[in-house]
Amino acid sequence: MPRLQHTVTFRLNHPTGSAAETAFLRDAHTALTSIPGVEDFRIHAQVGSKSDLTFQFSMFFADEGAYTAYDTHPTHVAFVAERWVPEVAEFQEFDYVAMVDMTNLPESNPQGAGRR
Repeated sequence: MPRLQHTVTFRLNHPTGSAAETAFLRDAHTALTSIPGVEDFRIHAQVGSKSDLTFQFSMFFADEGAYTAYDTHPTHVAFVAERWVPEVAEFQEFDYVAMVDMTNLPESNPQGAGRR
């Protein structure tokens, strides 16, 4: 199984640019990256206008077992209860695995496209 990418896109209750916003992001980074199995943790800021969700956490896990261990780890459980629930106004969570390795696809055949 390919690596699993866990993402959560969210909006905080805190004012933009506030000390509370900065503290939440900093503390999230510290807590979540301390959990074994978390790889390539990133915090992204929304730059588009199509969503009110302003931040995204993205991280990878070697497999579903590593993700499950993260999800049930006491540091994650505590962060969710003590910081996430009271400080996050809205969120959406998405988990992905790569569907296709594009380097192994056969060459396309434009002349044969659409033929049956």
